[in-house]
Amino acid sequence: MTDKANDNTADSCLPGGLIPAEQWAQPQTSVQRSLKDAVRHVLTQLQAGVSQAEEPFESMDDLPELSAAQQSRLAPEPDYSRQAEAIACGLKQARSEGALSREVVCLVAPPFSGLQQALGRFPEIGKPGVADSDGEGWSIIEPPHTLSFSDHDAGEWWDGRDLSRPWVIPELADFWLRSLSGLALVRELFRRIANGDTGPGIVGCSSWCWRYWGHYLENAQMSPWTPAAMDAERLGVWFSYLASGNGKSPVVARMTGDGLYVLPPAEAAEVEKTKGNKKRKYSTFLRDLAATSRGNPGVALAIWQRSLRAQPDDDTKLEEADDKSNTQNKAADCWIVPLGRLSLPSMPQSKESVTGFVLHGLLLHNGLDMDSLEAVTGVSAYELSLVLSRLKRAELVTCDQPEGRWQVTPIGYPTVRRHLQSWGFPLDQF
Repeated sequence: MTDKANDNTADSCLPGGLIPAEQWAQPQTSVQRSLKDAVRHVLTQLQAGVSQAEEPFESMDDLPELSAAQQSRLAPEPDYSRQAEAIACGLKQARSEGALSREVVCLVAPPFSGLQQALGRFPEIGKPGVADSDGEGWSIIEPPHTLSFSDHDAGEWWDGRDLSRPWVIPELADFWLRSLSGLALVRELFRRIANGDTGPGIVGCSSWCWRYWGHYLENAQMSPWTPAAMDAERLGVWFSYLASGNGKSPVVARMTGDGLYVLPPAEAAEVEKTKGNKKRKYSTFLRDLAATSRGNPGVALAIWQRSLRAQPDDDTKLEEADDKSNTQNKAADCWIVPLGRLSLPSMPQSKESVTGFVLHGLLLHNGLDMDSLEAVTGVSAYELSLVLSRLKRAELVTCDQPEGRWQVTPIGYPTVRRHLQSWGFPLDQF
């Protein structure tokens, strides 16, 4: 199935649609931007090393930020029910074209892509057309409270789940722990899938979890699918869709310094051009954001939310730059701080690799509570509390209450991934 065909059928909440995982490609940026990012990374790490404070950096601009109400209107969280519908549509199309023939499909995506939340909404959308469901809706398979099973007990546990009718696992990482007795449930699940012992199903899986199980069960040949990476064009479509939901007028966003346009997307601006307006000049912000986030929608949205401002640097300068005969060029709903001036998390300096083990464990299991994190890393609870406290102050991890589940933050994910790469940890493909 071609990317273009997917684009024509996928909703604006899932630009690019679904593609085989091996076709995924990271959005590219300019050489100049890559060099800037590399230099900036080195400088921030040096600054973090000499600084006594471990709090997040202050923003490099003093422009007024949006109110909570403004941000929720201009950069809201996605509607995962709509995303579920778009995923179902993409799977139905892939089956109709013969590109997907397995009854059980694995959907793999990097953290913060919204896949888990969307798959959790599948029972709400009735028959999504992933397979012939004989009029039955989809049921969610919930993980057990404990993940330590013998092979025999794992078989009995799955015997107690109805996999003959359409079923969904929103996140495979919830079904295992990287320990001797924590692998049995997933091993047994894939054995049944390989033997054809289940009905139609969908297995959602974070990319770090799949990195482990894809190698562990290499002979299973599951051929996963994934949402296409968010390049600049798709980010423009998606951000506009989020901000303009429920019939609201299109959002206009411009850079704070030079007034170059970011939203609406250039394609929408071409329509305005035919109505007598002059062509707008566009910033490379979305292209650079796509590269910085590696096409990850959740990461891009977190950075986008942080970049929004209520006013530009200098109204007078922008008015002079605009064509005074074109009053529409002067309007903007929000203003965007350049990436180079934006405050993003940096990694606290440490000569120990324990930080990497903690972060890798959190990504591998899509978040863990303290007891489980101690079990999979071998790090004592006392040392874990110190490491997690530093990482939390640096905005790299957060703890969901009251569950006490620690997770990497979307805004900190690029820094975390770069840190793990520098320490030689196995990375996901995204």
